[in-house]
Amino acid sequence: MFQFAQFAATRFGLAIVTLLLVSFIVFSLMELVPGNCAERYLAFKNTQGSQITVEDIAAEEKRLGLDRPFIVRWGSWVGNVFLKGDFGESCILRLSINRLLGEKIFLTLGICFTSLLFAYLIAIPFGMISATSTSATANNAVRFVSYLGLAMPNFLLALMIMLFSTVVFGDSLTGLFSKEFRDAPWSYDRVIDFLSRAWLPIFILGWSATAFALQTVRALMSDEIGKLYVTAAKARGVSGARLLWRYPARHALGPIVNSLGFDLNRVFNELPIVAVILTLTEMGALLLESLARSNDQQLAGAIIFILTASIVFLNFITDMLLAVLDPRVRRSVMGG
Repeated sequence: MFQFAQFAATRFGLAIVTLLLVSFIVFSLMELVPGNCAERYLAFKNTQGSQITVEDIAAEEKRLGLDRPFIVRWGSWVGNVFLKGDFGESCILRLSINRLLGEKIFLTLGICFTSLLFAYLIAIPFGMISATSTSATANNAVRFVSYLGLAMPNFLLALMIMLFSTVVFGDSLTGLFSKEFRDAPWSYDRVIDFLSRAWLPIFILGWSATAFALQTVRALMSDEIGKLYVTAAKARGVSGARLLWRYPARHALGPIVNSLGFDLNRVFNELPIVAVILTLTEMGALLLESLARSNDQQLAGAIIFILTASIVFLNFITDMLLAVLDPRVRRSVMGG
């Protein structure tokens, strides 16, 4: 037990170091953008008709603390993020980033995690069936679905579903909420309205993730099922689902568990373009807006850091799960 606690503490320490390194990289990228936050904001105000002077820029730089050394500003920013969960103000909008993101954090991560859950609930059983079945029909069906998922871009699938829904039902299914619930407080009716629309981005984002996971599970299971330890288990009379789950599945699913953080990153990478097509109002759309249109690096940096923190946290959890599920990892950790 002590060895496992030591393993968990080591992995947790590495996660914190990773987040600190990521925070430094994100903050540095924010600083490398031409023009500091005060200059970009006042340039934006200038386009609105305000007359901006050099003295105005200097005063704004002092107000924002931009006259302090870089390392001091990074330390202040990362301290507020880690200790208070405060990402500061948006450079252009001059609003609290925490307020701007608000429920968008939970909606975005909820959609991404649910997409992954949807993908693996389908990919794991069907990938195992495909690897162990002698039916050519079943194998070809799984291959067709996985190849189609890998070949068809998510944005094209979104456009096809929107077109079909508009023609047949008269509703494009865009947005996470209907018009009457968009700005309403949370209630039972708003939750039901959200669920009636959230399935579409979940399905679209889970589409390619399912196809990729299907191929991976099938390949790993096919490799494990022919090994000697499985043959020995069959000779001892172990068969059926008990054989699959107790022996090849436990070894084959280790890399799947270990790749959850990578898969979450890939799902979020696909989210902004899907968000534009479906007119979603969540972090993916806000990230695209802050990078491509408003050049609000503070807001973009906060979103990127939140995503990275989610991936690091997920990787920490998967390390713990692997130590529990995989005998090989458990022996290396526990020494038994």
